[in-house]
Amino acid sequence: MTVIGLGPMGQAMVRTFLDHGHPTTVWNRSAGRADDVVARGAVRAPTVADALAANELVVLSLTDYQAMYDILGTAERSLGGRVIVNLSSDTPERSRTAARWLAERGARLVVGGVMVPAELVGTEQAYVFYSGPRADFATHEPVLRLVGRPDYLGEDHGLAQLFYQAQLDIFLTVLSAYLHATALVGSAGVDAARFLPYAKENVDTLSYFLDEAARAIGEGKYPGDEATVRMMGATADHILETSRDAGIDLDLPAAVKAHYDRAIAAGHGTDGWPSLFEVITRRE
Repeated sequence: MTVIGLGPMGQAMVRTFLDHGHPTTVWNRSAGRADDVVARGAVRAPTVADALAANELVVLSLTDYQAMYDILGTAERSLGGRVIVNLSSDTPERSRTAARWLAERGARLVVGGVMVPAELVGTEQAYVFYSGPRADFATHEPVLRLVGRPDYLGEDHGLAQLFYQAQLDIFLTVLSAYLHATALVGSAGVDAARFLPYAKENVDTLSYFLDEAARAIGEGKYPGDEATVRMMGATADHILETSRDAGIDLDLPAAVKAHYDRAIAAGHGTDGWPSLFEVITRRE
């Protein structure tokens, strides 16, 4: 196979392929980044065209989809017959546009989203969302599986990035919430190490609430037997006021409070907190 893009993720994938006995051709705009994997047995392609010509399967590990155009656009005549597996991050719609661009040049796109950092590539914790032509995914699934457990979502090229970005939506928001909470207790002189065990316990408990929330969303019914929007909204208001008194950033708690305010205004005050879904899905 060929791997284009040798940042930490690209290098981790190449090492994994080589460790499992798969000959791998590599190319990177900064040629020196290939030195380590070449020393391990990878073949350095002198040009993009050479990298494409070397194999039918071409894996991209780039900053975004614009980088794909910048690189592959220099060797469009070499794209015919290639299966491009783009594991770069971008939006679902840009993935669909890229599929059309590649098809016009005789190539086929499989979109992927790797859900672990570079150091976990190839481990049991790694998994990857894929979407695009089922036949191409099935053909190359045995080698793609080496990166992480493959989860094929369907023919729509946008699905892999949609799931990828949705997972990062949770990930980034929780990380920001942790930092905000640490700043909140820090305003009273509490250091991060003292607060850490409580934060970890909180994060570990969050999954408890998801099954019931998913069920309520699926049924469109939000019983308020335990935690109503009005009650949770009062808590959101207290968090905002506590943050204001502490003199720290207000953007995150204000955004959360806005969801509860809108839900109450929409008549969900006595419903359960998952009813926020109804206002989140309607952008004003």
